[in-house]
Amino acid sequence: MDVFEAIKRRRSIRAFKNIDLPEETVEKLIDAARWAPSAGNIQPWEFIIVRNSETKQKLSEAALNQTFIEEAPVVIVVCADYKRSSAGYGNRGATLYCIQDTAAAIQNIHLAATALGLGTCWVGAFREEPVKKLLKIPDGIRPVALIPVGYPAEQPSPRPRRPLSEIIHREIF
Repeated sequence: MDVFEAIKRRRSIRAFKNIDLPEETVEKLIDAARWAPSAGNIQPWEFIIVRNSETKQKLSEAALNQTFIEEAPVVIVVCADYKRSSAGYGNRGATLYCIQDTAAAIQNIHLAATALGLGTCWVGAFREEPVKKLLKIPDGIRPVALIPVGYPAEQPSPRPRRPLSEIIHREIF
């Protein structure tokens, strides 16, 4: 599947088949993520692979009771090492670049998963402190997204997109 097809096929999946994912498949997703661009090539991302059902259930609770999270065979928790980014870029690195960098890595995970026939959902609505405590995330590291991954048990239709004529500005806004 070429990248344009993956971009247009990707959907937020909130229902998964009860089929486990091989570790090699999960590592392919992380490998795709680590090839994302990052400011100064600092690569501030860290990835926690969660398979334990009790841990997934607690992540689901921390994510405002989004129960589909615990139904996925794997949840990838993507974290930003803001201390690493701040060492290179100060406050802007800590508050912006590390978030941009991990967002690029997250998008790579979604596109790679789509190309592999997997479903994902970008979950950003969660309480950080319970997630940090549950996963023993150290100071200086911030969880940015929870990504449930599995074989999709649904095929949502494409959501509408704003037309290019509304979003492109030439030379000035």
